[in-house]
Amino acid sequence: DTGKHPLRHLWAYKYDERYTGINVHADEAAVNLNFWVTREDANLNKESGGLVVYTKKPPSDWTFDMYNQFAEGGAARELLEESGWENVTIPYRENRLVMFDSALFHKTDSFQFKQGFLNRRINLTLLFGTMDLG
Repeated sequence: DTGKHPLRHLWAYKYDERYTGINVHADEAAVNLNFWVTREDANLNKESGGLVVYTKKPPSDWTFDMYNQFAEGGAARELLEESGWENVTIPYRENRLVMFDSALFHKTDSFQFKQGFLNRRINLTLLFGTMDLG
């Protein structure tokens, strides 16, 4: 028995120093785990490089496309603007696990890591259960 929140998706990103990360979105799951494994000394800015989790979720009548289209003038952008972009920003730390409600809008924080293959920012994401916007 896997309980009410079985693992649904798992992926990893290995970012080079030129990549900006994943833009604002919400995931179709109940629980999101982000795990960072790159060495601490690779991060050149200890106050960034992690995750920005906004305090807003999409309304229950929004479709996947509506809450993952973050273009200028889009509904998701307007919702976050109305909230004053209220968020919790979690700085990058080696071996840090961040767990949160997948329906909350979130994005990769800006980051600056050392150059070189071994210094690339590695993010593992695990999504559990089904999103509940009700």
